[in-house]
Amino acid sequence: MVDTLLSSLTKILGPENVILGDGLNDRYDHVWNMEAPLKAKAVVIPFHAEQISEIMASCNACKQPVIVHGGLTNLVGSTESTIDDLVISMEMFNSILEVDKSSRTMTVQSGVILQNIQEAAQSNDLFFPLNFGAKGSAQIGGCISTNAGGLRVLRYGMTRNLVLGLEVVLPDGTILSSIKKILKDNSAYDLKQLFIGSEGTLGIVTKAVLRLQELPKSRNSAFVAFNDFEKIINFLKFIDKGLSGALSGFELIWKSTFQKLTTPPSLLKAPMPYDYNFYVLIESLGADQMKDKSIMQNLMEQALENELIEDGILADSEADLNWFWNIREDVGVIDNAYPASQHFDVSLPIPEIGDYVDKVILNLKTDLNITDAFAFGHMADGNIHFIVGKDSDDKKLREAINDIIYSPLTALKGSVSAEHGIGLHKKHKLPICRTAEEIQTMKLIKRTLDPNNILNRGKVLDI
Repeated sequence: MVDTLLSSLTKILGPENVILGDGLNDRYDHVWNMEAPLKAKAVVIPFHAEQISEIMASCNACKQPVIVHGGLTNLVGSTESTIDDLVISMEMFNSILEVDKSSRTMTVQSGVILQNIQEAAQSNDLFFPLNFGAKGSAQIGGCISTNAGGLRVLRYGMTRNLVLGLEVVLPDGTILSSIKKILKDNSAYDLKQLFIGSEGTLGIVTKAVLRLQELPKSRNSAFVAFNDFEKIINFLKFIDKGLSGALSGFELIWKSTFQKLTTPPSLLKAPMPYDYNFYVLIESLGADQMKDKSIMQNLMEQALENELIEDGILADSEADLNWFWNIREDVGVIDNAYPASQHFDVSLPIPEIGDYVDKVILNLKTDLNITDAFAFGHMADGNIHFIVGKDSDDKKLREAINDIIYSPLTALKGSVSAEHGIGLHKKHKLPICRTAEEIQTMKLIKRTLDPNNILNRGKVLDI
């Protein structure tokens, strides 16, 4: 049956687009794991949705497991494969098909790199606000499949809010197409929402219509310092109200994290002294650079006068803007310092964040003797990231760390994943933030659309 399937795939794609044997040695399952050859039965490289439709129909007929590879930047094992899996690479789905300035939309294939979408929008005096550190590698199909978040969710929402239409190939090869540019469509079920955030378990995204915004004409940022977490919450309300909806970023960095990000081997220097417990990086996007900068400066002066903040520094140039945001985005300097670091992205109600992080860091130290735990994140979205630094990849230690970070979230009505997804690594933690009834309903949807369980098998749900 294997030879029959591979023969069929070769007929569909041509032998040059079916990679076998030693050809897999140059491929990998993650951008952080490039030294390990890819484990797969084969990699196939389609060029259009009709080819994927034929591939899926053939795989469904013989119950062949399939995994989709995009930019390979996910952090939860969604693209990990075995020698029994067929990998579909979306690398040739890399065309921007249309930028419609009148409807403020962009139609793209799912393999287009996020940064290329941002640049194409900007060249048309438009703006695609989705933004995060891996933008130079991540493909939009992966962003859609994981409902990616990032640095501007506060103002523009998750990926779900930025997608107007999708083309998706279902596990049986059916092409489901709703490539629409309209904002309002209440004609029964909004099927595209099933696939946004489903992590490739229900269908393969091949094309998308993205919602664009008018290009902001100003961008201003500032670092602000605090010693009291409660003041951060008060400042968030103050600055958001004062900027009248222009606040687009509010990134909280704990002191130990700020120090790690701004001392060697990092090439970045600290714009403020290490005298405070918390540092917040804010961003506003607007229409008049000088006017908007003056507004932010006045608000910061008021905040200082009213003792809402301890200190602050405003970016004075484009170079300052890049410097400030590179500090926040270059968390790789932390990851690179520890051979077995663990990453977390949790969400919880904003008022609970301070106590939760304090308890997590204390428990890591007292229970496991781990002193290097670095917290930061999109506080205004309730999303906090941890990087736990350690040298050992011992399985028991990993699980003990997981328990310390995840266990409190049920009582807090939080989530084990704010934006990275569930994938393979977190699926056993899903009951922490989803009820049994919710999980059973998810399984029902999966079994309905993929009765042979071939698409991203073993990811997200135990089926």
